[in-house]
Amino acid sequence: MRLGTLRGLDACASDKGTFSVLALDHRNNLRRALAPDDPGSVSYERLVAIKRSIVRAVAPVADGILLDPELGAGPAVHDGSLPSGCGLMVAVEESGYDGPSTERTSRLMEGWSVSQIKRMGADAVKLLIYYHPDAANAEQQERLLIEVAECCADEDIPLFLETLTYSIDPALDKLTDEARRDAVIRSARRLTALGGDVYKCEFPNDAGVAAKTRWAEACAEMEEASAIPWVILSAGVDDATFEAQTLAACQAGASGVLVGRSVWKEGAHMEAPERDAWLAETGAARMQRLVDIVEAEAVPWRERSPLAQAPEPTEGWTAGYPGNPG
Repeated sequence: MRLGTLRGLDACASDKGTFSVLALDHRNNLRRALAPDDPGSVSYERLVAIKRSIVRAVAPVADGILLDPELGAGPAVHDGSLPSGCGLMVAVEESGYDGPSTERTSRLMEGWSVSQIKRMGADAVKLLIYYHPDAANAEQQERLLIEVAECCADEDIPLFLETLTYSIDPALDKLTDEARRDAVIRSARRLTALGGDVYKCEFPNDAGVAAKTRWAEACAEMEEASAIPWVILSAGVDDATFEAQTLAACQAGASGVLVGRSVWKEGAHMEAPERDAWLAETGAARMQRLVDIVEAEAVPWRERSPLAQAPEPTEGWTAGYPGNPG
């Protein structure tokens, strides 16, 4: 019985049980976006200020927020930027990947753990792994997932599992649409059987595919493949495209979104106070439109979660609950 996990999932969801979560755990990729020629020149203070602006403007609209620990969660918790009632999930992995681009290996942050995320008061843990089911290191990535999932079960805190696929062919920088769809669906089928409580996945089709019937078919495949509730990430597509993707995914069975750059990317390049004004008007409005779609169309997570189907506590359940000193 994982009551803490159930409570954490509820904390990150709407009253209906759907997820409209703001993603803001970006680190190295945000540095590269701000200063492509010299990412290292972007200071800690600038990144914290940008994230603080986004949190204050957009988080009040969202059900929850995903932050990295150093630049996001620590400062936001300390200064009170997080609104009450907004669930907090925190990343456990290091930014980026090790190894060649055709065999990407994720690793956990040094000096950071699931237990520390629980200790700081977060409601959920997020793990991103780079994964291709045919990659030479696929089993290594699977072992990392199993390790983190076991830690989350021990701490009784939810795990949001995120995957990003990639080309394992040195001659191809990017997967074709059909290859991407195959890799995304096969990854979901394999990994959600190994661990995690909610699956954060890429939209199965490339954003350039215009045929909405193909979107619907691909999302139906995702619904069949995932053993746990699933949400989609935005991958930085424009806001109108992501709204359409959100509708297609939720109508197929998704439980919501974990959305980042599609909501706030333009504002990150601005200076305060222009940044604050843009985020308060445009960023918050984009988030609200997604909330409206998710609330109307998404499937509540409890309808898809194996955890929610477990038997109810019965008289005397506390005696067998983990941590009982007796």
